[in-house]
Amino acid sequence: MEEEARQNQAMKLIRLLACTLIISVMSAGMFNIVLPQIREQFHLTLSQVSWMTSVYTLIYAIGTVIYGKLADRYRLKQLLTAGLLVFAAGSVLGLCSATFGMVIFGRALQAAGAAVIPATATLIPVRYFPVEKRGTAMGMSAVGLAIGNALSPVVSALVSSVADWRWLFCIPLLTLLLLPWYRKYLNDEPGTAAGVDWPGAILLGAGVGMLLFGLSEDSWLLMAGGAAAFILFGLRIKSAEAPFIQPQLLKNKSYMVYLAGTFLMTGISYSLIFLSPLLLAEEQRLSSGWIGLALVPAALCSALLGKKGGKLADARGVSFVFHIASVLLLSCFALMSVFTGAPPAAIALILVLGNVGQTFMNIALASSASKTLPKSQTGVGMGMFSMMNFISGSVAVAINGKFMDLGSSRVWNPLSFGTGGGGYIYSNIFLVLAAAHAVLLIAGHWYLKRESRSGIKPAGAPAAQPQGKA
Repeated sequence: MEEEARQNQAMKLIRLLACTLIISVMSAGMFNIVLPQIREQFHLTLSQVSWMTSVYTLIYAIGTVIYGKLADRYRLKQLLTAGLLVFAAGSVLGLCSATFGMVIFGRALQAAGAAVIPATATLIPVRYFPVEKRGTAMGMSAVGLAIGNALSPVVSALVSSVADWRWLFCIPLLTLLLLPWYRKYLNDEPGTAAGVDWPGAILLGAGVGMLLFGLSEDSWLLMAGGAAAFILFGLRIKSAEAPFIQPQLLKNKSYMVYLAGTFLMTGISYSLIFLSPLLLAEEQRLSSGWIGLALVPAALCSALLGKKGGKLADARGVSFVFHIASVLLLSCFALMSVFTGAPPAAIALILVLGNVGQTFMNIALASSASKTLPKSQTGVGMGMFSMMNFISGSVAVAINGKFMDLGSSRVWNPLSFGTGGGGYIYSNIFLVLAAAHAVLLIAGHWYLKRESRSGIKPAGAPAAQPQGKA
């Protein structure tokens, strides 16, 4: 009976988490659709209005790992309560904003609170589900992400067509309705009483911040500053009595392999997210509303199949899910390179392969990484895992942007169909992405096969018991 009660509690939490992720993802993406309106209203340049996205991404990335670290010390219930209240406060400020400065501050406050959500999304499956059911839990989380991505452009277009864009700030307030249920079902124990190494946290945040802004602003000086901050952070964790990140975590070879794999795989996958809307806008001449609708089928399929991917990870192993994801992504990139000039409906169908592949890949990597972490480091470890996704996405945008600026007068893929003029560059980039993913597929297959043959249990694998109380 006690075990059944724990399982019921865990399932209620993961359903709450899926609902929260829907709202969080919508909040992150909705404003991208209305940036032209904001730019026109406040008479801004393109670089100025892009701060709405840059500031949110930066604080969100840094906040994720900080919340993860704090979750190793404080109850997740306390952190989630504080984060969602800050998220709501930023939304109210944005709703009442009269200047662009207030809008930016509202988005910054939103990000500071919303960063608790990805930290929670990685910790609830680890802390409340046994290892053999963790894939299913992460699959349900992926469903929330996919639904949020599907609804984001639709809701944004609907709200902005009938009301002022500021009303988009109201959407995150819905998370407050879920807070009482979180406080009821989150019963994890507080972690270690050791203090938080805030100088280390500041150095890590400075390194990530300068790196992200250096990439977005094409500033080698900022990127050099970020590298210097990372070096100082490395020295700090070796000398501090209670470092922000334990050096043992960085010496965990299995964890670091999955972290590096996440960086590379996410960067390649995020290229699809970045390039697809541009392709539909520039080559297919679609309006923002039609672009949003063209992306909906892929997001909906990811939502429908996300839970299935999690169950496959539990039943057949993460290696099986990794290979399915790799084949889907590789097929998507190859087809996009061949059919760059195909009608929008065909592009929408090809994107289904990529989105589902990306969802399955996230499940496989997150599940594998979580099993390499000892209980005392799950918070900061999974926080770093989430942060790596944001950094990788920013790097992918910067690199793809450079290639887009260079352009191309010829197509490299001899099988390219219906591609001409400006479409050459898209075909070429997708061809490079397909080749890069093929290399990573071979490397990943080799590593997983080697790991399977060794028969060694991942170091520090958490016990197969949830931390919550019945």
